[in-house]
Parts: sequence; structure tokens; C-alpha cells
Amino acid sequence: MISSVRGTVLHAGLDAVVVEVSGVGFSVAVPPDVARTARPGHELFLHTHLVVREDALSLFGFASRDELDVFGVLLGVSGVGPKSALGILSVLTIDQIAAAVDGEDDTPFRKVSGIGPKTAKLIVLQLQGKLQAPAVRDATRPSAPASVTAQVTAAVAGLGWPERTAADAVERAAEGASDDDRSSVQALLRLTLAALGPARTGGARV
Repeated sequence: MISSVRGTVLHAGLDAVVVEVSGVGFSVAVPPDVARTARPGHELFLHTHLVVREDALSLFGFASRDELDVFGVLLGVSGVGPKSALGILSVLTIDQIAAAVDGEDDTPFRKVSGIGPKTAKLIVLQLQGKLQAPAVRDATRPSAPASVTAQVTAAVAGLGWPERTAADAVERAAEGASDDDRSSVQALLRLTLAALGPARTGGARV
């Protein structure tokens, strides 16, 4: 099992990247937000899941361990394959997935391409008790004030990143920031942009 890869990005497509590790290029299917922020020539670390089939070996990668864990849980649902699981994580955050399951609401899953009403209901049914609700997870990790998070997310999205990518990046930056930086829009914005790198639309200095 290949559980992670770290190496230089050789190519970044819409839904996959090629990462060179010790002279070998690994093609990894990733959510669009990861592909968008991956930059050729720069290092990238991904938590990965190797899917082994008779006719192919497919590698799927994620920026966080939480996403990888949810991907694995989704694969356990009847009718959900690797591409469908990746599709769900490309559209919904792990908190949105957990909230939908906790609220027994299959509507968010039916909005994902390739997920029909029957499969959406099965996801909600079979994931009961397998995901940690957002409120429980948020209580155990540092977070920025909601007003600061909202302003920083809006600023990052305004620079060219998708809102989902912006929100995830702000959350990760807040987790590793000091209390003072989490309370400052300017400081948290700088940390978030430093982690993301230049926007594909041209970027901006802050």
C-alpha cells in the first residue's frame, strides 16, 4: 500500500497530478482544489490510497489525512467506487459530508455527478456512526473567530481560488497559527496565501 507521496510536481491537470519521487513519476487522481494549487517544479505532499484491480493500479491523493479517511469510509458504501468517492470529496467538504450524514439528509450527495438517489440514501444510511460530527471535531482543534475566517475566505476567493479551496486553506492555516494570528485578518490572510502560493490567475501581494 502506498500511503503517501512527497516529491516534485511534474504536471498538474484538472483532476490529477504527476509527482516525481526518486526519479519515478506517480500519476495521482486528486480533488480539483489540490490540482489547482499544485505547481510544476514545486514539492507536493499527498496522503494516498492505492486501488488495486486486475487491469489497473490507481492512486488517489488528498491534502489532509481526514479527507483520506473519509475517502476510505465512502469506499465501503455499496455502489460507491473510487471515482465516485473522489467526486464527493471534490464537491463537499468533510464537515458537509458529516453534517449531511448526521442530519440524515441525502440532498447534498444527489448533487454530485454520478450519485443517484438510491446511492445517496445508502451513503447516509451506511455512514451513520462512522464520521465525527463537525461540532465535535471543531471543539478539539484551534479555529479562528467566524468573522475573521469569513473575511479571509472572501479575500482568498477574490484572488482566484474556488471558495471551497479558500475555506479549507484558511482552516488549515488557523490550525497552525498562534492565537494572535488567528484573531487578525491580515496575519491569517498572509499565512493562508503563503500555504497556497500564487493564484493561477496571477496572484497578488498582500
